[in-house]
Amino acid sequence: MTKLIFGIGVALLVALGIGWAWGAWGRSDINHALRIAELRDDLLEGRAAVLDARLEIYSVNFGEASRHFEAARTALRVAAARLNELGRQEDAKRLEIALTRIDEAQRMAGQLNQDANALAADAAKLINDVLGHKEGTK
Repeated sequence: MTKLIFGIGVALLVALGIGWAWGAWGRSDINHALRIAELRDDLLEGRAAVLDARLEIYSVNFGEASRHFEAARTALRVAAARLNELGRQEDAKRLEIALTRIDEAQRMAGQLNQDANALAADAAKLINDVLGHKEGTK
């Protein structure tokens, strides 16, 4: 009788271990996909803010353009941190260049200078390059 109870206990422990391993096996893939999706969301948010800033510059609304640049900067800093976590340092460097362009564009917008648009366009192109980069490449 004790052998039967012991056998059932061992079988339950083995089943529990197999179930835990099976559940953990797919979780890392899901977590990676989630991190990639969050990164993409941050990049899209940053790009949208830069494009909104460009529209405001066209409309000669430099104050609103500056607010959009600030929103872009916030989203892109988060994206750069995510890129570093994912081991994509080259893409993180591209985003740092884009952030520099955004800083320069915001400064020029503060001076009511239409040339801020060209800098914003360059930043948007750099963000597009990072967005177009495949996740598996570094």
